[in-house]
Amino acid sequence: MHKKYFEKRLASLMKKRDALTKKALASESIEEVRAINAELEDVNSDIADVQEVLASYDDEAESREKAPASAEPHNSGIVASFATNPVQQRSDENILESKEYRTAFMRYIQRGIAIPADMQARVSAYMDTLPAEQRAGDAITTENAGSVVIPHTVMRDIINTVRTSYGNIYAKVRKTSVAGGVEYPIGDLTGEFHWITESTVSPEQDAGSIGSVSFKYNTAEIRIAQTFLSALLSIEAFEAEISKVIAKAYMKAMDTVTVKGTGVGQPLGILNDTRVTNAVGHTIALTAAEINNWTAWRKKFFAKIPVGYRTGEFIFNQSTVDAYLETMADGNNNPIFRQATGLEVNEGDKSGRFFGKGIATVEPDILADFDTASSSDVIGIFWQPDEYIINENFGFMMRRYYDEARNKWINKALTVCDGKLLNANGVYLITKA
Repeated sequence: MHKKYFEKRLASLMKKRDALTKKALASESIEEVRAINAELEDVNSDIADVQEVLASYDDEAESREKAPASAEPHNSGIVASFATNPVQQRSDENILESKEYRTAFMRYIQRGIAIPADMQARVSAYMDTLPAEQRAGDAITTENAGSVVIPHTVMRDIINTVRTSYGNIYAKVRKTSVAGGVEYPIGDLTGEFHWITESTVSPEQDAGSIGSVSFKYNTAEIRIAQTFLSALLSIEAFEAEISKVIAKAYMKAMDTVTVKGTGVGQPLGILNDTRVTNAVGHTIALTAAEINNWTAWRKKFFAKIPVGYRTGEFIFNQSTVDAYLETMADGNNNPIFRQATGLEVNEGDKSGRFFGKGIATVEPDILADFDTASSSDVIGIFWQPDEYIINENFGFMMRRYYDEARNKWINKALTVCDGKLLNANGVYLITKA
């Protein structure tokens, strides 16, 4: 078949792949995303096959252009009109999709073999053709010389893994992808229903004491052991595993900063937001006897929550749930937690319900359990997950360096993100009395 047929076929497959990726990112159904991912694997396989065919055309053309060393020159006064700048000629190619860049990327991570300068130039040329908001990692690159762009195949795996295997807290928050450094009125991101007439319009809404929000360009890093990556021999296995490691680390980091991020060089977490910690009546202390008593929960906690915020959810350390919430009993020590609270947290499940409200259970490094907590320490959070926003740009860069202290090569995946509460009015802290 003619080369143009394969070029048209490649364009069609890439268009289909982009449409599927967009559909997957917009979907909220895990089953649908998994089905789309399976279809994407087939499409990506077809793309790779077509690209190999096109590469064979290029190799054949190149071999025809190169004369053998023993050939005698003829028509030496005529200058051939072959292209002499392959970088410029191929600047519109999505180099990040190519097998050659993916292979070069794997060699760079595994063995430190530098990506060729002409290939880096092609990456830069391709990035320059993208809209500014799509130039993933530009802010990272300027601060981290030597960083390389992660291939699109790996990026899609990371995004899809994050979407289908959420962190227990990250799964619940709102996600945006807006420009950093810009003040966004809260009314642009959230609002209320209002009845209007032909002569009136709905007023802009203010969600509490903060009227606008701005997201920073916080750089985060994920470190990956060299020995792990070096053991993966095929490019497919390498791409699958590195995306899985990055996604898992990313979700854990997002869970952590949502709860206790400092807001300095990272998202601002709930426990460090002064609008939460300084709010009058939003911190409720419970003794060991009270946290184990369903009546105390109704009187001391739920009676304080406005109706409009009772649709919120809890965050608890798993040990607190096991030791206190699931041991509620009557005077005869008969379990009553299910009858009294509707509590259901299955073994091995990191989520459940308490008084009809969702629970996200976390490890001690995120939230202390009741027994080990000191007086006044926060041991539980009641929040409105959709009032917390993580603003992220799923553009990762990779950088490789040698750790002198541990005598090993380290690979870092770098990304840019931020996060904070839009409205703190529905957040309540449960402390140990």
